[in-house]
This record gives sequence, C-alpha cells and structure tokens, in this order.
Amino acid sequence: MMLDKVYEPQRFEPRWAQWWVEQGLFRASVEAPGPVFSLVIPPPNVTGSLHIGHMLEHTEIDVTVRWHRMRGYNTLWLPGTDHAGIATQMLVERALAEEGLDRRKLGREAFLERVWAWKERYGDTIKRQMIRLGASCDWSRERFTLDPGLSRAVRETFVRLYEKGLIYRGEYMVNWCPRCQTALSDLEVVHDETPGNLWYIRYPVIGMDRFLVVATTRPETMLGDTAVAVNPADERYRDLHGKRVLLPLMNREIPVIVDELARPDFATGVVKVTPFHDPNDFEAGRRHNLPKIQVIGETGAMTAEAGPYAGLDRFEARRRVVADLEQLGLLEKIEPYTVSLGKCQRCKTPVEPLVSIQWFVRTKPLAEPAIRVVEEGRIRFIPENWTKTYFEWMYNIRDWCISRQLWWGHRIPAFYCADCGHTTVARQDPQACASCGSPRLEQDPDVLDTWFSSALWPFSTLGWPDDTPDLRKFYPTSLLITGFDILFFWVARMIMMGLECVGDVPFREVYIHGLVRDAERQKMSKTRGNVIDPLEVTEKYGTDAVRMSLLLGAAPGTDIVLTEERMLSARAFANKIWNAARFLFLHMERCGVQPWLPPVNAPRRPEPAAPDGSAWLEDRWMFSRLNRVTDAANRAIARYRYHELAQLLWQFFWHEFCDWYVEIKKLRFRENSGLNADWRNLLTIFEAGLRLLHPAMPFITEELWQRLAANQSERPVSIALAPYPQYDAAGDDPEAERQMELVQEIVVAARNLRTTLQLDPRQTLDAVLYSPDLAADLAESHREIIERLAGIRLEIQREGRPTPGPAVRSTPEFDLLLRIPAAQSDAQRRRLEKEIQRLEKLVASSQAQLDNEEFLRRAPAEVVASLREKLADYKAQLAKNREALAALSQ
Repeated sequence: MMLDKVYEPQRFEPRWAQWWVEQGLFRASVEAPGPVFSLVIPPPNVTGSLHIGHMLEHTEIDVTVRWHRMRGYNTLWLPGTDHAGIATQMLVERALAEEGLDRRKLGREAFLERVWAWKERYGDTIKRQMIRLGASCDWSRERFTLDPGLSRAVRETFVRLYEKGLIYRGEYMVNWCPRCQTALSDLEVVHDETPGNLWYIRYPVIGMDRFLVVATTRPETMLGDTAVAVNPADERYRDLHGKRVLLPLMNREIPVIVDELARPDFATGVVKVTPFHDPNDFEAGRRHNLPKIQVIGETGAMTAEAGPYAGLDRFEARRRVVADLEQLGLLEKIEPYTVSLGKCQRCKTPVEPLVSIQWFVRTKPLAEPAIRVVEEGRIRFIPENWTKTYFEWMYNIRDWCISRQLWWGHRIPAFYCADCGHTTVARQDPQACASCGSPRLEQDPDVLDTWFSSALWPFSTLGWPDDTPDLRKFYPTSLLITGFDILFFWVARMIMMGLECVGDVPFREVYIHGLVRDAERQKMSKTRGNVIDPLEVTEKYGTDAVRMSLLLGAAPGTDIVLTEERMLSARAFANKIWNAARFLFLHMERCGVQPWLPPVNAPRRPEPAAPDGSAWLEDRWMFSRLNRVTDAANRAIARYRYHELAQLLWQFFWHEFCDWYVEIKKLRFRENSGLNADWRNLLTIFEAGLRLLHPAMPFITEELWQRLAANQSERPVSIALAPYPQYDAAGDDPEAERQMELVQEIVVAARNLRTTLQLDPRQTLDAVLYSPDLAADLAESHREIIERLAGIRLEIQREGRPTPGPAVRSTPEFDLLLRIPAAQSDAQRRRLEKEIQRLEKLVASSQAQLDNEEFLRRAPAEVVASLREKLADYKAQLAKNREALAALSQ
C-alpha cells in the first residue's frame, strides 16, 4: 500500500488513462438499465491538437459525464472529429507546395488520396491527447464527419431539403476569400474596425454643367458602377431624377436612380451602385434591373472589365484609381473614416463581396420551429442570457450559403446534364439524366460547408437516417457543453436540422462556457505569445491539477483566468491529498490494518469508538460535514457551477479532512490495533471523499482508491463505476458541527496568539481558558485534542475574565490567555528589537532612493516598481514586529 514519497502524477496518470480505455469502462450499451444521459462532443478539427479551451470544455463535460455514470445512469459521451474542410485542405496544399506541387497539377482524385493519407497519419493526435487527459468517452463509437455513415446522412439531408424546396441554387452575393478561393458564410467572416478613408468623387451630369459628388470607401469598385442613387425624399437632387451621369475613368453613361439605398444624412446623400461588388447594391440592382459588371476577380486581381486597370491587385488598383481621379480634377476631397473590414476567419485575408452561383439553404422555415422549441422550454440555455442572443440571431437569419469551392469535404450530390442542362439531385449517383436520359452527366465540383455535416452530428453519429437502437436510446441527447463562439455556426443549426430531420430537439440543455484568459485577462493567441499548451502544463503540474485550476474559475457567464500561480496551488492541493493518503497508508501498516472499503450501503453516522460506547466528537463532526458537502457537490454539478464544486471539495479535503480530522485521528492511532472503529470511521470518510472528488480529479482518486480496494472481491473494478455519494438528511449532526467549531476556535486562538507574539512554535506554553459554560465543558472533555493541536498546557477557569491585552484572545464564548515565560519573553524582546532596527534601516534607505528625483528619472520603470514593492513589504514587517514587541512589553 505504500505510496511514493513525492507526488509525481506523470508516473501513474498515463497508466490509468490507457487502462480505462482498455477495460472499456466508458462503453455505453442500449441494453443497460437505468436512466439515459447522453452527450456528443463538439468535434475538434482533425487538423489540430488540443488547446487550453478544449481542455476546459472537455473537463466540464467529463465532470458531468463521470458524475452521471457514478449515479447509475446509462451514460454515453460520444467522441469524434470534424474533417475541417478549409483548414485541412490548406495544410495539405502547403505540404504540396514544399514539394513543388499544387492540387490542380495532381488532379482531384490524387489530391484527395493525399488528404486521406495525411488524415491517417495525423488524425489520431487529438484522440491520443484526449485519452491522456482522461476524457471518459466511449471510444468504440468514435466518429469522423467523412465516415461512410455520416456521409450518407449528409447526402440524405441534402436531397430531402432539396425536394422540399429548402435548398436551392442561385445567383447571390457571397463573401469570397481570394486566398482560400471559396465562398464563406456570413459567420465565417470576422469584422475588424480598421482606419480607412471616404473618397469624394465627382460624377459629371450628362447635359448639365454640374457634378454629382459620391462618397465611397472603395474607389476601385467604381469601375463596375452601373448607376448612382439618390433618396426619393432628398429635395437637393429632385431635379436629377431620371438623369444620367458619366462614369469617371470608364467614360460610360449610367443612370441616376431613386432608391432608399441612398441616405440623405450620410456624406453627400448620393451613393454609387456596384451590383457585383456590394450586397446592398446587389439588392438595389435587382430592384432596378441594373446590369452587373465584375471588375474584381476571384483571385483579388482586376478583370478585363476594369479596362486599363486589368491585372492589377485590387489594392494597387485603388491607389491608381485615386491618383488618376486626382489628376483629372475629379477627386473633391478625402476624409478619414473607420471601416468595418470583413476578413476570412481562417486566413485573415480581406474578403471580396462577389456575385456567384452558389447553393443555399432557405433558413426562415427552419428557424421558426427552432425558435419555438426554445420559447416553449424544450431547450434551455445556461446561462439564461444566451437565450436572448439566440433569438436575436434567429429572428434576423439570412439564407445560408452551403457550397464551398474546395475538394476536401462532402461533394454536392447535384449532377448537370451536358445535353439538356437539367439538374439531378439524387441519393445515389445517377447513370443518366432524369429529364432526357443522356448519360453525359457531370457532378457539381463544389463541396458542402463543413458546418452542414456538423449540424447533423447529434443524430448522424447515432446511425440516422436508419432507425438504429443507438438513435432510439440516446437521442435526443441530454446536454451540449460548448463555447459561445459557435452558438450560431453550430448550435442553432443543429437545432434546425434535428427538428427537420428527426422531428425532435437534438439536446435538452445547452451550457455555454467562457474563454480561458491569461493573468492579465487577455484572450490567448499565438500573436500575443500567451497561449498555454495543455499537454505542457499537464506534464508539469499533473492533469488533475490543471483540471482543478480550470474548474476553480469556471463560474457560469464568466471567462476563466488561468495562471501559473493557480496551477501551482492546485498541484499543492493534489500533493496535500497524496501526503494525507501516504500518512494513512503508513499508519495502517503500523496498526495492522489491511486495505478496506466500507460497504456500499454503509450508515451515514460514525461507529462508536470512545471507551464509554459513544462516537467521538471529531467523527460525528466529520460525518456531518461529509454529508453536507455531498449535498452541495451534487447540487453544484447539477447546476453547472463547477467553480463551487472545486471550491467546496478544496475546503473539505484540505482544511477539514487534512488539517483537522486527520490531525485529531493521529491521537487515536494505536500500534497493532487492527481495523477498529476509529480506522473504519476514518477510511469511510476518506473513501467517500475520493468518490466525491473523482469527477474533478480522476487520476489521483483512481490511484488512491485502488490502494484501498486492493484484494476486495465485492467492489467495482474502478472508482469511476463506484456510486457517487448522496445526501442523507439523517446524516446531519448540527450539534456536533457547533461543538467542533468551538474546539477549533480555541485551538486557532492559541495559534494566532503565538504567531502574533512571534513565539517559538515548538515550545509548549501555559494557557488559561475563561468560560462559564459550553466552551469550558468542551475544553474539559477534549483537553488532549486542544493541548496537542495548540501546543499548550490548558487551565480552565469558569469564573472571572483576564485583563485585556496582546496575550489575550476574546470571543463571545471564551477568553484565552497565553502565559509567556520571563526568560523566553526577554530573549524574544531582544530579537525583535534587533529585527526592528534592521527593518528601519531598510525602510530609510529605500525611501531615500524613491525620494531621489535623479534616480526616478534614470532608473527603468520595473526597477522603481520593484523598489516600491520592497518598501511596502519592509513597512508591513516593521509594523508586525513593533506590534509583537508592544505585546511583550505589556
């Protein structure tokens, strides 16, 4: 049973992580009894490795999943990864470029073979990491969004929506990434507030000696203007309704149209209309039947339609256009203006609004029932404030562009006939055109947006569209835990697709967690250099310590601040538990106690162990505290208050079990006593505490529990399958808690006096307790505990009170006087006087430096700040020493 002297989690964590998987402990079964708790993982991209945000999410999921499993639920946590279309294709293309190749040289089939080879080589990285970090997933059900079963579900969904008129192909304004060479949905575009300009350009009015001045943030797009617009209510331009203007640089006549697109309160009130390169202009162009001229191509270079600017990069064309306008006297002025610049979320390239033929999902009909189920409470968001955010987006939802100009992904199941132009959308690849019978069919080259397959994840992973036992048993899932950043990308779309395809919600509750931030509350990013690698910190501090660090800050609705100090503290907490277990195991051997687990249905009250046949006060207190902590722990996990779980378990183990209960129990140990009532009470508390802690810190609890369970035949194979402690009202003992708190107050009062007076902690001192009632009774009956823990010889006085002074601590229940021997008092006084002199010199020296203006002017800021911190520390030490000296003098 002996434990290593030093807590080194790296020595046992990998072993348990692998053993859990090998034993199949987390495998769910449709035949298993009990209520069902199911949850699907937000699938990480197959391209990457876990970051600290993943570890937060997986820790919160794992706590909840382990808790349900230990409570007898038939529990499924289904893992898997996403094929991550753009991200994966970019990585493989980058590798090809290093070989002097590109995907077009290889061809589609050869390129996809390379991507699959890359996935086979690197795709298991996240799985290995999750296993190492203790995720209690059912790995027998692991899924990948391009698995054959999931691909079939994607195709079935596409065809069904197409047949219902909810998927269509059309010309529409899309966000185009010139770097990734694909359309992006609105959610895949991030907007940065960027300094820019408003260029005021003069458009000559045909037949009049007059200009219309138009303000624009993108002068290069004027080359594709097909109109200028004025507002119908703007009296300044009423005489120009129906007139025409000459487009500068292109010398093309274009009409003046009347449209609400123009706002009288913005700039001059006149706007240029470029239907091919602006979503608002595109809609205005539709209203007025305007032609669309593409002057910027898919690579970001100017097209032949741009005339003399053809071939230029779009930003170089902007510079040339502005210079030419200025030379012609057609640039009236330039004003600074902040623009909301849309960038590709993946590569950060400024996106280009382009008109393109794409596939879309008609989302309004899907959004309406998705709104209704949240209004009716069939899905609940935690924290509640996310409900409002969800509604705001859903009420203003736009059609979803689902086609991507990529090769890696689910290819769109649409086939075009070369002879009659008919489009066939089918569940199986057709051999002939459904309209004319021609065999000359060509499949659409595009693939579906990655989020399309992800939207089916809760049910496609369970076997849909087939009516499988897994689907019947585990759908709808119970819970989704995810980040707010994919609330619309993923959560809303899963709700829409679950209702449409399966006829029921995909989950009952959605818990939205915050971001992990650094010590300065900054978002972690590679550019800031503040990224924390979970594998590095778990190797350094232990997985349990990092999990506990994350949980301590995981209050609902807040971001998590993760610091080295917090992880060091959490490691110290794990070390405290380890050392307590080592101490217990060592004394079990000395007392002749074999490994022992209490019965599953052990009573929630302690066994009598005192000579008079009663239970010791510390046992009654500890059993009552365990019962209350059990109640609080269950409620905290049920309400996703992970920070409360971590805090109360920390308090229970460190400050109640280790600092008090074990310290008192040391006094009860007797050599060769065997497994007596004292040991049974102690081990019952310790074993139940390990089970309470297991969901949060699975590794250390498994390691220690297995030591207690050694050679026990009637027990679960793992603590992960042992029952989670449950509250029992009969186990509360408020009287024992009140009495124990009073004993603790007496001990703490003596310890605080010793600290204040800076007395030798090893020397036993005389003390007098003044109390007429309960405190005196408790001190009398628990004299040995108080004297041993406080390092005092206690005298009890039931009458009178001491003279107030620094050597006295007073509470409503008692007064405690510490008697200091004269010899020790004199020696301590001399030591304090010497220390005060030293500190006074340091304070004077530091203050002199800080009063020196030359020093302040020349010294680096961090040196000055450090000196100020030292001065504050010297002053605090000086005050404490002066207080102690004053106490001794009195």
